[in-house]
Order: sequence, then C-alpha cells, then structure tokens
Amino acid sequence: MRWQDGRQSANVEDRRGMRVPGGKGGLGIIGIGLALLASWFFGINPMVALGLVQGVSKIGSSVSGSQPVQGKQGPIEDQGGKFTSVILGSTEEVWNAIFKQANAQYTPPRLVLFTGVTPTSCGTGQAAAGPFYCPNDKTVYIDLSFYQMLQQKFQAPGDFAQAYVVAHEVGHHIQNLMGTMQKVQGMQQRSPEKQSNLLSVRLELQADCYAGVWAHHSQKARGWLDKGDIEAGLNAASQIGDDKMMKRSQGVVVPDAFTHGSSQQRTYWFGTGMKTGDLRSCDTFTQTTP
Repeated sequence: MRWQDGRQSANVEDRRGMRVPGGKGGLGIIGIGLALLASWFFGINPMVALGLVQGVSKIGSSVSGSQPVQGKQGPIEDQGGKFTSVILGSTEEVWNAIFKQANAQYTPPRLVLFTGVTPTSCGTGQAAAGPFYCPNDKTVYIDLSFYQMLQQKFQAPGDFAQAYVVAHEVGHHIQNLMGTMQKVQGMQQRSPEKQSNLLSVRLELQADCYAGVWAHHSQKARGWLDKGDIEAGLNAASQIGDDKMMKRSQGVVVPDAFTHGSSQQRTYWFGTGMKTGDLRSCDTFTQTTP
C-alpha cells in the first residue's frame, strides 16, 4: 500500500508516552465492551466477560471520573503514527465527498494515539482491548501495539489490514453522525441479551461495510493499493471474526454470544462495501444474511 505521500490528518492527538490519570468509573462504556475483546485477545473464557456485556447498549452512557488530557498536536514523524494519521486523512477526504454529494456536512472524528490506558468521555480506554470509538467525544482511540498483535496473534499482516481497522472505527463515527448508533442503543435497551448481541453484530457489520466504502473510494482517488492489499484487508476481517476469536481462546464457538459477527459475515460486508462504494449497500439491518 503506497501511503507514504498521503496527507496527514490535522485531527490526531498523540498521547503516547504520557502519564495520564485513569478514570475512576470502572471499565465504563467502552470498558465493558472491551472486556469481551480483551478476554479473546488473552485467551480468557469469553463467557466470563459476557456476563458483563449487553452488546453496545451502554455505548452512549456518560462516565464520570475521567480527567481531561491533552496530547501533542501536529504532524507525526514515526512510521506507525504517520501511517495512522494518513489513513485518517484519507477517510476525511472520502467521507467529506460522500456527505457533500448528499448535501450534508461531514464532521470528522478526532483520533487519539495512546499507550496503555487513557481517559475518554466513555470511561478508561485500555490498550489490551484494541482500537475503539467513543461516541460521547466522537473520537477513535488506538494503541499502535495493536498492529503488532494483528500481525502476530491474528495472522493479519499488511498495511491495508491496519488501514481496515482504522476505517472500521471511523465507520462507527459515521453511524453516530447518522443516528444509527443511537437507534440501536434504544432497541438494545428494550431487548433480551440474545437480541441485543444480534443488534451489536449488525452494527459492527455495517461499520465493516462502511470501511469497505472508504476503501473503494480511496483506491479510486489514489490508486494506492498494490497486488495483495485487498486480500490482506479481507483476511483481517476474517481473522477477527467472533467465531475464530472464540475458537482461539477457548476452542468452542458460541454463536448466540457473537457481538461483532462471524469471519464469513465480516468478510462479506467489508467486501460488499469495497465492491459497491455505496452506503445503500450497507443496510445490514434489513439484509440480515449473512
């Protein structure tokens, strides 16, 4: 992926290396959802974490106790940070154009680079859980050590695999701007756990599709993907499917406990977005198969 000459985003805040106060509100919003992911990453039985998880029903909750932190602004020099900033810049260009075509104004998210833990408007973010989006402050958070984990633990190497991860989190920002996230939260609050998890899956699959929409338009504009890049992105979507994550951690797949979608589902919807480049193809709530 030829990203080196891309424009860096002006919306990146670098907190890496900073000693920041942790939130006192427990795991908080993200934290509860992230507990499940962390259990997968470190081989803990996901069912333990699932006892605390209600899909994304708490995703809009306010969490007190997180103290504000201000990291460095401006261009980033190291390769991982620069890459992430360039990908975010590309998502800004693509979504600006898509929103403009629909006679709407796109407000891009911020992206915070951090190490270990960091306070957010959604509670304390933790590196162990991977990248996440906080709707309360409209910010994507990522500890870049996740890229190494993606390559080594999940067998998903390559720049485009990493770009997919960033674009997926920006996909959640699109859902937040369009009101989809709030609607799903409302439905989840009225639903039993199994249905709540299913709604979470459809939300995550739509974010995958939106990531594919970004990939379609960024490639059309820049032609920056090399041979094998698309396969690397699809492989990343497959490797972090719920079924493969559960199989790795405990050897047993529990479909009713899925919150992000199976490998087949995630690959299908990311591929759909890449193929069509059309938001209308990303209605994962109406088209419930796969």
